[in-house]
Amino acid sequence: MHYVGVDLAWGERKPTGLAVVDDGGHLLHVSAARSDDEIVETLTPYVEGDCLVAIDAPLIVVNAEGNRPAEAALNKDFARFDAGAHPSNTGKPEFSGQPRGARIAARLGLDMNPRSGRSRRAIEVYPHPATVALFRLGRTLKYKNKPGRDLELLRAELLVLLGLVEGLGAAEPPLLVDGHPGGDVRTSPWQALRADVETATRKSQLRVVEDQVDAVVCAYVALFAAREPGRTTTYGDFETGYIVTPTLPPDHRPAPRGAKGAVVHDPAAAVRDYGRLQPTLQVATEQFVALVTSILDEAGINYLTVTGRAKSVASFAAKAARTVDGRPVYPDPLRDITDQIGLRVITYVHSDVQAVADLLDDQVVVLDDRDLGEETAGEGRFGYASRHLLVGHEQLEGRQAQIQIRTVLQHAWAEFEHDIRYKGSIPAEHVPDFDRRFTLAAGLLEVADREFSTIRDRLREGVAESAPLAPDDDPRLTPRELAAFLAGQYADSDWSRTDHYAWISGLVLELGIGSLAELGDVVRAVDGEALRAAMDYRYPPGAVRRLDDALLWAYGDRYVDLTGNAHRAPALRARLAKMRA
Repeated sequence: MHYVGVDLAWGERKPTGLAVVDDGGHLLHVSAARSDDEIVETLTPYVEGDCLVAIDAPLIVVNAEGNRPAEAALNKDFARFDAGAHPSNTGKPEFSGQPRGARIAARLGLDMNPRSGRSRRAIEVYPHPATVALFRLGRTLKYKNKPGRDLELLRAELLVLLGLVEGLGAAEPPLLVDGHPGGDVRTSPWQALRADVETATRKSQLRVVEDQVDAVVCAYVALFAAREPGRTTTYGDFETGYIVTPTLPPDHRPAPRGAKGAVVHDPAAAVRDYGRLQPTLQVATEQFVALVTSILDEAGINYLTVTGRAKSVASFAAKAARTVDGRPVYPDPLRDITDQIGLRVITYVHSDVQAVADLLDDQVVVLDDRDLGEETAGEGRFGYASRHLLVGHEQLEGRQAQIQIRTVLQHAWAEFEHDIRYKGSIPAEHVPDFDRRFTLAAGLLEVADREFSTIRDRLREGVAESAPLAPDDDPRLTPRELAAFLAGQYADSDWSRTDHYAWISGLVLELGIGSLAELGDVVRAVDGEALRAAMDYRYPPGAVRRLDDALLWAYGDRYVDLTGNAHRAPALRARLAKMRA
């Protein structure tokens, strides 16, 4: 089954946008054509089988003047959103004979009765009211060229529409504008359209893109009408003309003209503001990643990765437009969507998740803390497991970030499950079986996480009992030797990151310590109990952090002044002052 969108131009001198979506919601084709012959030639391969073709142009016009009944009825609902339809009548030359849209439908052999139920049909649609209903726009986006609208306004409004359409990937039914999973997103026709918008220097260049984006909206309206008939309205009838569009939510109201501070859910306005804000969020994201990484490294916590991203405009648009039972999930998107900056900390074992959460709770302001794994378990089932912290920090000018903390296995399950459910397509008849299999996999991974924790604990005990000492005359301390030594010296501490053992061994060498025996003498001379009391650890410090503090205790300012410590001298001096106090 193919769902085709045609943004039909009034004449053959202007481009007509064409788009094709498959039964899974994947955008298969988008292009521009001019003549009827070009349109028919392009679409024929897609409409030979079952299809629904949505045409943005009047198909049936029988009234001699004024509006068609369909237009009058649609205008009662949508004109207040600036989405009213222009009047169509046979008094206009373009409708005095067979309308162009009807000619195209006839050449493709399509039935035009919206209620016929035939497998190959064409319907009349209108993108403006469709976008108001789908995205709950307070008013239509102003991406059409009219007097008083400059290039930058048209570009900004069209980019908002692109973001909203991309956000339909999370809608029901979904629209996946970058085609099938596994394809190269960078070379997709949709991304080429976006690039054309971003680099356009003339309004005419935007016009070509605008027609094709409208065609994609038309194709989605066809998909939506087929999948969601209960949420679709047909204004008018087959005899006098009709327009098919997603139903306007009954509680939706237009945005006031020029009103300031009005409480109106207008995701398009929020997306515009977010689009201007997003570059600064990318900088703040890098700062958050650096902050969290430094906190974990300073504490000696063992972790796999710390990554971050500023939410894309498309993803923000999808969330901003989300509704439940017709009401917005995020009435004030810029304030209510709290994961505009998102970080992810991946640990090796489950106990490290708690260690990271405890450490961050001590070092940053935690505004919210949710253990989604516990919430899932509390419902008596297996599934998504991740610790989510909403944090802020005084150094980042009031910015907030959502930090997800989970193990490697939890991360693998979440990424695979998301990829299958949201980027692929599961036939309805297979959903229960997939749900059962995902649940089974989640249970098995929870068991595996526990086993990995047990393996690590038992291995650490074994290393502590048999920690090898190198001969006194061996000047080299390899990371492996150092790890074994510290496991014996600090048996109650967790392992540190592999690269941290190599880093601390360089500091040991800079101190002139040439053997594990010498290092052992230095560490044993430190009053461990006094050191722990002075530091008052509020998190379980890793083995490398324990050694780092011991060397700072033993050597004081000399340790701070080591070349290898130049990048963190202020932090070390603060620690040294704490020890001496």
